[in-house]
Amino acid sequence: MKSGAPDFARYRLIACLGPGGVGKTTVSAALAVSGAARGRSVDVMTVDPAPRLLDALGLDGNASEPRTVSLKALRPVPAAAIRHARLRALKLDPKETFDSIVRQHAPSAAARDAILSNRIYRNLSSALAGVGDYMAMEKLLELASQPDTDLVVLDTPPAAEALDFLDAPRRLLELLNSRAVTLLGAPAGLLRQFRLVDLAARAVLSAFDRVTGLNLLADVQAFVSGFEGMYEGFAERAKRADALLRAGDTALVLVTTPETGRIAQAQEFLQALQKAGLQVNAIVVNRAMPALPDAKEIAAAKLSAALKRKLRRNLADQVALKERETRSLGVLSRVMPAQAQLLLSPELDHEPRSVTDLGVIAANLRPAPRNSLVP
Repeated sequence: MKSGAPDFARYRLIACLGPGGVGKTTVSAALAVSGAARGRSVDVMTVDPAPRLLDALGLDGNASEPRTVSLKALRPVPAAAIRHARLRALKLDPKETFDSIVRQHAPSAAARDAILSNRIYRNLSSALAGVGDYMAMEKLLELASQPDTDLVVLDTPPAAEALDFLDAPRRLLELLNSRAVTLLGAPAGLLRQFRLVDLAARAVLSAFDRVTGLNLLADVQAFVSGFEGMYEGFAERAKRADALLRAGDTALVLVTTPETGRIAQAQEFLQALQKAGLQVNAIVVNRAMPALPDAKEIAAAKLSAALKRKLRRNLADQVALKERETRSLGVLSRVMPAQAQLLLSPELDHEPRSVTDLGVIAANLRPAPRNSLVP
């Protein structure tokens, strides 16, 4: 486990991972605000369908394109840093991103219009499992390639889906290199020559078309022909995305909370990432307990005897909880990669509702003291 103060300044991409309900969105937003407070140009994107990130940043609605977040409330940040800083937030819209890719990379205007109006495409682009992962990858590449962007912070979906997202480049490459896609991309004459399109299947589709009037066979053929010439571009961008996730200036940050069950989930997630060949750079334990007063402080306080008794009983309960938390952190520290930091984010007394709150969270992010971890 790596020691020292948290330093995310050298990274160009920070991806926050973890199960739902641990404050991953809040940590993502706080890290983005922290980067902007240091004068960097930051984009933060969520692929979580709930708009919590935008709410925490003071934005309304579903911002599917980057929206600028005001940094005026960040104080006492040097004015010079704020002048050069930029913070933008967005929520992924998979279909809108897919449409944008088609507009940019279709081989011709006719192919572009045919794809966008195709019923097969319209359904696949909004409903097919995995499309969100691929489109998040595409959007991430777009943001990271902007010359005026210093840092991209990514708020991923809950743990199981986050693994799917991180694995999306590899799965897309496998799909594009598969025999099925090779055959789909082959010229129609070659398909007919080798009888690769089953005549019985054509007959079934034709009969279905006659009964329903949907003209499904024509839609499938138009969909396949429309994407001819685009497969290489998808494959090339998938390779770039995979390289980006594994780059030295990318940080994978696992977010959890101190409860025993959450720590167990974090351990499982660490193992899954290691199996995938991905390294975690930091683990943030969110909603960690603050430092507790000791009995001497209570005794010295100018309070009534009855109130002191209540405080001592409450302190005993808090000490028991703190000891349990310390044991959990000790368990986590033993399975952490050597290069990773264990960081604590103390719980606020209210839900973060502003850039100011997020700045406080970022400022209070601290390494777990080594002497506080039970071996």
